[in-house]
Amino acid sequence: MFRIIFIFTLLLHGYSFGQISFDKTEHDFGDLYSGDQRFVDVYLKNNSDKVAFILSVDKPMEVVYIQKGAMMDPDSSTVIRFQINTRSKGRFHYKIPVFTSDKDEPTLISLKGVIRELPNNQNNFTACPDFGQSPADENPLDFKLIVETIDKETREKLGKSTVAIIQNGIPLGKWKTQMNGRFTTKIPLGITYFYATHTGYNPAELGEYVNFKRNKITLELTRSEEEITENIEATEPKVTEEEADDDKTIEISEPEEVNLEELIVEDDSESIDTISEIPPSFSELDKNNFDPSLFKPVNVVFVVDVSSSMRQADRLELLKYAINQLVEMLRPQDKIGLVSYATNAEVLLKPTSGANKEEITEIVQDLKAKGLTAGGAGIKLGYKQAKRNFIKDGKNQVIIVTDGAFNRNSDDYKRYIKRFLRKDITLSVVGIKSNERSEESMREAAELGEGRFILIEKLADAQNHLKQEIRLAAFRYN
Repeated sequence: MFRIIFIFTLLLHGYSFGQISFDKTEHDFGDLYSGDQRFVDVYLKNNSDKVAFILSVDKPMEVVYIQKGAMMDPDSSTVIRFQINTRSKGRFHYKIPVFTSDKDEPTLISLKGVIRELPNNQNNFTACPDFGQSPADENPLDFKLIVETIDKETREKLGKSTVAIIQNGIPLGKWKTQMNGRFTTKIPLGITYFYATHTGYNPAELGEYVNFKRNKITLELTRSEEEITENIEATEPKVTEEEADDDKTIEISEPEEVNLEELIVEDDSESIDTISEIPPSFSELDKNNFDPSLFKPVNVVFVVDVSSSMRQADRLELLKYAINQLVEMLRPQDKIGLVSYATNAEVLLKPTSGANKEEITEIVQDLKAKGLTAGGAGIKLGYKQAKRNFIKDGKNQVIIVTDGAFNRNSDDYKRYIKRFLRKDITLSVVGIKSNERSEESMREAAELGEGRFILIEKLADAQNHLKQEIRLAAFRYN
């Protein structure tokens, strides 16, 4: 089952397993303004021992392209650069067939986005892309990532550490470091979250954007206080200088199946502000229990901050992972919706049954950070979605997910909170690695909406805190 999920995840990133592989088969440009880059590079690699060719590209008039070459020698690559020359504002979605010599059917390249502003220079509509705009030299299909674990104080390499890797909120698997404290693997480029454990040490975690320039990740672990003993010192793997510096032979490590719920080390921190109000009967239940006889149907709309401040890799990955954990728990009678806000507010997913997990997860995976923070507009739109899908005798809730205070067009959001609370729609707020100053406004909004403030600072929080907030809110015997 794990191998199927892993392969599916790679396919979402565009990886394919035929003679000719594409590094991506879909690209979302997001919101495009007048000065934004409108092209994307699609890399192809010939994995066979025979010469292969790009036969043709069947593009629409609104798309132009250039390619570095149609012929690919064995184990070589080429690249196609597609540029969007749409002349009108609004959404676009093009599916472009690319015919190659290794198969009868074309590979479809999906390009989508929203034109918010047209280019100032009208010549851009007819201009062809060129590789001088941004050199396309390296094929993502050839990308290799080095991960190492070390003792934070002594800088010694830690062999036999376990490292879980997450992309777009989905675990790719877990790896073991070799005796030199490292392993090398092949994963898609992009925002990536790492979680490392080692006997006698506290976990270490890190979110980074990995690419050819950032192809080495170092996770620094600190010894746990109760484990600083002579026995630990004696059993720690000893690494020679030769082993630590040995980069001559690079072997690609394959992932193992990972159950993050078992791997993650939890602490005793409270997940929500009102922990003291949890009824004893709720506390006695298994944390994954969402039995309909005990929990009301849920109609929850997430209002998600995707402004520029959320670009930090750890914030965006923690957000995606937390929502994905909740999605796994949802039942068919539950509804979940997604509204994003940055420069503008937008409905990404109208409230949808919890049975449609794949559809929901794909929307979450596509979340990208860009723009300012129109928090007030996002809250209003979230409430409208919750009202339209109101569940009588259920739990109707709006949850804001953000890393900071509500900045742009936020002056009247309190009025909306009070108005919809009278309609039995509550509001909670999730803070993703937020600071104390921002948390004041978050707690104030949650209190006004008769909800709770939930803090997510690390992977253990993302694993459980959001799920427990929904369970507590929907519990029939509060």
